[in-house]
Amino acid sequence: MPHDRRPDRNRNELYDITPTIRPGMPVWPGDTPFEIERRWAISSESPVNVSRIVMSTHTGAHADAPYHYDPLGADSAAVSLQPYLGICRVIDLSASEDRSEPVQSTELAPWIGGEATGTLPARVLMRTRRTAAVDRWDGAFRAISPQAVDLLAAHDVLLIGVDTPSLDPQDSKTMDAHHRVRHHRMAILEGLVLDPVPPDDYELIALPLPIAGADASPVRAVLRPLPKR
Repeated sequence: MPHDRRPDRNRNELYDITPTIRPGMPVWPGDTPFEIERRWAISSESPVNVSRIVMSTHTGAHADAPYHYDPLGADSAAVSLQPYLGICRVIDLSASEDRSEPVQSTELAPWIGGEATGTLPARVLMRTRRTAAVDRWDGAFRAISPQAVDLLAAHDVLLIGVDTPSLDPQDSKTMDAHHRVRHHRMAILEGLVLDPVPPDDYELIALPLPIAGADASPVRAVLRPLPKR
């Protein structure tokens, strides 16, 4: 079974940008591995299959709730759905060879405004890898600088999405990018698979589940091409 998703050309060319949730998939070091257990199986005793799953709220493609980085923030059941549904721009930063430094605002500038790109949509998804790390944990992912978050907020962006496990570095103790997102009241999507998606504007659909008390929620994230002008 493939672990990434290709555009479904039989259904309006949807791009499924969600990694397959499965046993053995990479998770943040020390976090909960995904497990699935069959509790009922179709047999003479049962007409149905029913399974039990154990997983982190940050499994695969997921939406961070403000409660993840703010003890007084909203949980997944209380977040607005508006940021997770609507026009987005996929930008491709994967050509950069320097993965040691966070994405800077200067890298985003060519994708913002101007005649070539048009008005920036309210959602921005950043491809920072040539190939998404869907089979192994890679802690050397590119983070997003607080200044880049500020630049997007200045252009009225509501949501930032990345193809990495976090906006901040793995060893961050201050969570600077997350707290800039909190300051600007933006939303976050992490763990996306953007390999097959050409940079362009799309309709994003990536709704979190209303899980009371949850600091994040897995999402099924898809992109739908916009009608040609």
